[in-house]
Amino acid sequence: MKAADSQHDPFVRALLRWYARSHRPMPWRAEPGTVAPPYHVLVSETMLQQTQIATVVAYFHRFMQALPTLGDLAAADEQQVLRLWQGLGYYRRARHLHAAAKTIVADHAGSIPPTAAALATLPGVGRYTAGAVASMAFAECTPLVDGNVARVLSRVLNLHDPIDTTPGKKRLWAEADALVQSAVAARMRHRRRNFKAGDWNQALMELGATICTPRQPACEGCPVRAHCQAHARGLTAELPVISKRTKQRPVVHHIFALEYNGKLLFQQNGETGLWANMWQMPTVETLPPAPPTAAQKPPDLKSLAASLAVKTGRPTHLNSFVHLTTHKRIRCEFWRVRCTASPTAAASDDAAPPFTWRHPEDVDDLPLPQPQLRALALLPTGTPPLAR
Repeated sequence: MKAADSQHDPFVRALLRWYARSHRPMPWRAEPGTVAPPYHVLVSETMLQQTQIATVVAYFHRFMQALPTLGDLAAADEQQVLRLWQGLGYYRRARHLHAAAKTIVADHAGSIPPTAAALATLPGVGRYTAGAVASMAFAECTPLVDGNVARVLSRVLNLHDPIDTTPGKKRLWAEADALVQSAVAARMRHRRRNFKAGDWNQALMELGATICTPRQPACEGCPVRAHCQAHARGLTAELPVISKRTKQRPVVHHIFALEYNGKLLFQQNGETGLWANMWQMPTVETLPPAPPTAAQKPPDLKSLAASLAVKTGRPTHLNSFVHLTTHKRIRCEFWRVRCTASPTAAASDDAAPPFTWRHPEDVDDLPLPQPQLRALALLPTGTPPLAR
């Protein structure tokens, strides 16, 4: 496919015409023919990785209210950034975004770089995010490929390379690059000089999100159905091709609400691993019982109690739930445990992190992973503290 090949003009015109009249308004999205604030695009696109738009909107507003400029983000404490991100999951995104803001202030005089090549050098900014910011905020003629774009291109162009393999990704990026150049060239030929490359990239993503969906795509209402090779061949359900996925590893997380005088013990995680630097009630990971349907039993509390300098009674099981991550299927077992003696100074009220005692309703300043928030919500309300 040549960048200026006019054979794709009908496809380009049909998709852009549909996008101009049907795109969903979003707080970070510019109207067609204009560009969006770079900081808004950087934050929103980072949030939208692995998270749906409906969830992101409220978080985006809250984030922008607290940290309205890139300078504010760079100067913020990491705990504040994680707290604003709380509930979105994939917290590495927040840490990378924070690091990228600091790098921009230190190395780029506080101005977000305008090219995909320069953006890709920032912490946590991959090829997709670089393409999104460069095209949507700076109108650079550069492609992007996310899950929606991969699905649309696979069907429209009848691509059969698995989209999660190196050859498949290479082909998709090559086709996306050729198409964005074709789109820009086509609009220039038709004297649509206010057209921006970001319009094309967003149109592809919008089509994948609303029409060309993974299951039961709305082909009858698709604005580019006449140009879709998969639809013409009856292969829509077979595309895109995805290689066999790695199964999530099953584990059990025993979450302990260690209580003394109505307060719960929280500890801060280390700087690496899942939920790094965030806070949690003491949690122990074990393997699932055999068989998996067997009753859950709490692990031995002796070593945990010793490490936290507390003395505990027998745990009471409160509830169970499942939390999924990219690589794990976590069965969370929530236990309530009374402390039978006053904690030592190592974990007292006025001790420095990584330990703190808090009332369950007094944790707003602690960034907590989603399973911990869910566990806290399962605590009985209106019940007296466990007796000592």
